[in-house]
Amino acid sequence: MGKTFSFVSGALFGAAAGAIVGVALAPRSGAETRAMAADIANDAWDNMRDTYEHSAEEARAAVNDFGPMVDAKTDDLRAKVDLARERMDQLREQLNDAISGGNVTPAADVVVENAVEADTEAAEPSTEA
Repeated sequence: MGKTFSFVSGALFGAAAGAIVGVALAPRSGAETRAMAADIANDAWDNMRDTYEHSAEEARAAVNDFGPMVDAKTDDLRAKVDLARERMDQLREQLNDAISGGNVTPAADVVVENAVEADTEAAEPSTEA
């Protein structure tokens, strides 16, 4: 980083010194050279201001477009979450109806029944030999 900074600062210093020497040794009168330098400075200032204003407009447009986009995505996400909740409620009701109707055995009961069966099978003597 130190070498790069030294090179860049040296290049900028050399360019500035060259510009000053070039203006000082120009074949024009002082007033004419100063007027030319002022015109160049004013043009540079105007270009920077135009660039700033253009960039500020683009930034404002991007921010103004970003808000509605986020709102639309948020609305889509909320709609999907609401749809998923409704579907979960429907499935819960169907499962509760199936369990209360006796069509489905709850998983906890199955595990307990299987464990009870395994215990009774282990306690009984095996008749196979």
